Amino acid sequence: MARMTAAEAAVEILKREGVTNLFGLPGAAINPFYSAIRKRGGLHHTLARHVEGASHMAEGYTRAKAGNIGVCIGTSGPAGTDMITGLYSAQADSIPILCITGQAPVAKLHKEDFQAVDIASIAKPLTKMAVTVLEPAQVPGAFQQAFHLMRSGRPGPVLIDLPIDVQMAEIEFDIDTYEPLPVYKPAATRAQVEKALDLLQASERPLIVSGGGVINADAADLLVEFAELTGVPVVPTLMGWGTIADDHPLTAGMVGLQTSHRYGNATLLESDFVLGIGNRWANRHTGNVDVYKAGRTIVHVDIEPTQIGRVFAPDYGIVSDARAALTLFVQVARERKAAQTLKDYSAWAASCQERKATLLRKTHFDAVPVKPQRVYEEMNKAFGRDVRYVTTIGLSQIQAAQLLHVYKDRHWINAGQAGPLGWTVPAALGVATAVPDETVVALSGDYDFQFMIEELAVGAQFNIGYVHVVVNNAYLGLIRQAQRAFDMDFCVQLSFDNVNAPELGGYGVDHVKVAEGLGCKAIRVFEPGEIAGALEQAKKLAAEFKVPVVVEVILERVTNVSMAAADIDKVNEFEELATEPGDAPTALLGA
Repeated sequence: MARMTAAEAAVEILKREGVTNLFGLPGAAINPFYSAIRKRGGLHHTLARHVEGASHMAEGYTRAKAGNIGVCIGTSGPAGTDMITGLYSAQADSIPILCITGQAPVAKLHKEDFQAVDIASIAKPLTKMAVTVLEPAQVPGAFQQAFHLMRSGRPGPVLIDLPIDVQMAEIEFDIDTYEPLPVYKPAATRAQVEKALDLLQASERPLIVSGGGVINADAADLLVEFAELTGVPVVPTLMGWGTIADDHPLTAGMVGLQTSHRYGNATLLESDFVLGIGNRWANRHTGNVDVYKAGRTIVHVDIEPTQIGRVFAPDYGIVSDARAALTLFVQVARERKAAQTLKDYSAWAASCQERKATLLRKTHFDAVPVKPQRVYEEMNKAFGRDVRYVTTIGLSQIQAAQLLHVYKDRHWINAGQAGPLGWTVPAALGVATAVPDETVVALSGDYDFQFMIEELAVGAQFNIGYVHVVVNNAYLGLIRQAQRAFDMDFCVQLSFDNVNAPELGGYGVDHVKVAEGLGCKAIRVFEPGEIAGALEQAKKLAAEFKVPVVVEVILERVTNVSMAAADIDKVNEFEELATEPGDAPTALLGA
């Protein structure tokens, strides 16, 4: 057999498992692994500016393309603790990423050596496996098990911690006979699917809720086919957005307290049956579960057994991978359609489309400073059907989900449950690395943008071009809106008079100069009529220079975005609603 260092064996396994890209930062305790990367070749490495940034790049890379597993690398001590937020975000959204950390020598692990921390214990609650490998000969098995776990059942992240002496030790390893372990995914039975379809067919106004598990299972095609066979309208969750195109005649709109459509909530409240596939019944989707469940039979399909009944007990639960379940749902629906035993839901679907055409929010405002709704209207016009949006949290993300349009799976890439500020820039870099020939557009409020703004330099250095729209109101906008309940506006102002940029009029940080100083291009917009031209110019600049291009839109300071405190039937609409087509010119009207 071949003799090589344990680190070299790990590198060869990464390649055999399909890894092509790495994101990370070298350091003393991980240098043997970097030496192995250099010696063995075949892997492209992107040098991040912050290890948390590397973890989010890995997330974006995984989320962008079916089958991808992003890998992030850091040294010992704070590198691992910096990656914890990325592990949390990945675990929360069922995203497989592999974090590799260096570590002090095995003999020094209990001696409080420099930058020696028990990272495996810290990471364990947020991973499917977190291990410090103490024996060099166990390295291949640890990596093989990592990929098996990341892909099996509910996907998720893994951390492997490698002491420096373990990395450098030589072992016998035959990469030519290495094979990935078989992946385990639970599958629904035909009897379960037939019972679920019987329950659906007993209803008059059914809905399908399509969650992020449908995207993880690469099953959007089957989801659409099942909806079309049965004629049942679909509600995508925020994480499942794009599993059915927004302009499909069976798309009923999103439901929830925040990232929802007026017509989506109204349709859910009219329904009498909900089939949830690959979703979590997240609190921002359901709100008060008593309101959400009232008068509805609910069936839940999820890959994770303990997810069934976690938020509320469904009327019927099925433990299954979404693709396996939908394969059977399609098969049984085809048989019943051929036998002409499927109920006709065309009148119900038409009523959903009527709500979609009439219950709209206004986007066309000409005010200066710019109202944010106008930004999303112009984004709809500028970027079309094939754009991939990347964002994380805040009023910008909430309102974007209310007003933008998504037409394909993996074209809305969002840190859903964790929502860490600063996620957007590095995640967008990971997405653009995975799909370098596609249009990637990131969206941030000014605070999210400032959190990890240094990662823009990574895009400049490695020629990762994308467009980053920054909507700047110089506020912690979502927190300010939440503080209304406490009758305060406290510690949320980001505004100040910038002595170097008086033209900003008190909006504080000069994002254009910062972006340019980091090697990127940037455009600032003050008026709504300038937005369209700026977005078109940004696309051209990103294509020409292959660097991130920032489009900053200076917004009005205060906008209260539509949302509810607890109940989906009590959404507060703070702004004007659309009363005629010109009020929402990019809205997707019902058929």
